[in-house]
This record gives sequence, C-alpha cells and structure tokens, in this order.
Amino acid sequence: MRPDGTIAREGGLDRIQAPFAPVVAAFPAEALHSAYLYGSVPRGTARPGRSDLDLLLALHRAPDAQDHARARELESGLDRDFAQIDGAGVLLAGAAELLSERERHDLGWFVACLCTPLLGADLGALLPGYRPTSLLARESNGDLAEALERWRTRAAGLTTDAGLRTLLRGAARKTVRTGFSLVMPRWQGWTSDLEESAEIFGAHYPRYAARMREAAEAARYGDGGTARLTMLTEELGPWLAAEHLRVHGARSPRT
Repeated sequence: MRPDGTIAREGGLDRIQAPFAPVVAAFPAEALHSAYLYGSVPRGTARPGRSDLDLLLALHRAPDAQDHARARELESGLDRDFAQIDGAGVLLAGAAELLSERERHDLGWFVACLCTPLLGADLGALLPGYRPTSLLARESNGDLAEALERWRTRAAGLTTDAGLRTLLRGAARKTVRTGFSLVMPRWQGWTSDLEESAEIFGAHYPRYAARMREAAEAARYGDGGTARLTMLTEELGPWLAAEHLRVHGARSPRT
C-alpha cells in the first residue's frame, strides 16, 4: 500500500529470478502496443520447474481469432522450450478495452496494479490509483458464479491427469482471490500471496477457513484430484459466490 492508501503496483523486472530471465528475453515484441508480466515471476516468488509464466499482451486493436491462435502457439512454444516453467499463459486485450470505463475496476486495475511492464508504453500510467473498496471487490472478482459453470463444463470433458491439474490450479486460484476480495475492504490492504489471502479470509469466516486453506494448497501444487475440484465447484465455490453477491452486489454487465 502507498502512503495515500492506494494499492501499490506489485512486481518488477529486477525481481525476476535468474532461471526465468531467458524465458522473458524470448518474448517477441512485434505488433504490440505493450506487453506485461504478472504472477509469481515478476513478484520474485516463482519456483523453477513448478511455476508458470503469465503474460498480458495489449494490442493496438481488439484481438481476433488469428491473434488468439498465435497466443496459443506462443504458450506451447514457451512451455516446450523452457524447463524453468510449468506452462505459460498469454492473455490478449485491446489497449482501448484496457483503458475503458467499463473495465476501469477489472482489467484496468489488473494492468495498473498487478502487471509489470515488459515492452512498450505502460498503460498503467494512464489509469487512476486504486483503493481496496467494495467497488473494486465487486468488479474484479464478482464473477465466480459464471466461472463455476465453466469449470463444471471443462471438468466433464477432462481426459488426462494433466488437464485436471491445470483446471484445479486455475479454479483454486480464482477461488482464493475471490475469498480475499470478499474481505479486502474490511482488511484495508492488498496481497497476491495465496496462503496469506486464505488466512486473512479465514479470520473473517472461520467456518470456511480450512476449505480455503485447501484451495490455496491446490492453487500452488494442483494436488487433490477430482475430490478437491468437486469441493471447489459444489461446496466452497457456490457459497462464496452467493456471499460475495450479498456483501458487494452484482458485477456490472460485460456484454
């Protein structure tokens, strides 16, 4: 947190551990407005061979199907060529969308506070300071109910243990972050540390503290299989989505 009460931007290129430097250097710079790292690599907490690499590409225009296909190719190439990472994730968005009023407290906040500039002009410089408010909680993490439906659909079509682990890690991360955002305005601060987020949540909702710790563990390691995924999609997740809606209200429509 900054002295004025706004959330400080996390991460920095100087925090990237040596094993991940070649991965970052391999990133292509053409045809982009700007590129950003986010997650454990720019925070300096990544574990070689266990952590994934997360990238946001801001394009000069809205991404199309060809752009998304190229992003998937980039993910596969990074994962194939660098043993330091356990998968890569590439998000695409148009620069205008990232700066739009509709996305001000979701993608805009994400760029301004959670993304580390890698290439190009930093869009975060054009965005306001953010405070840990109910508005931020609602707009950034008020979509868990929709995510639950997507996870159930994906789970029904899983055919490999690797696919299950990837889905479990992603679902668990989203669950823990939603749990933290539920109590963030009361805590009046910000953290991206999932274990810390689970503990902060548990202090306010002790009945669900143990389940949220399980979610934090799954987010880190992807362990627990279908039993833990079911816990997230059918037990903790539905309750959390309803409680988030009760406390912070409905998220603004995105269509």
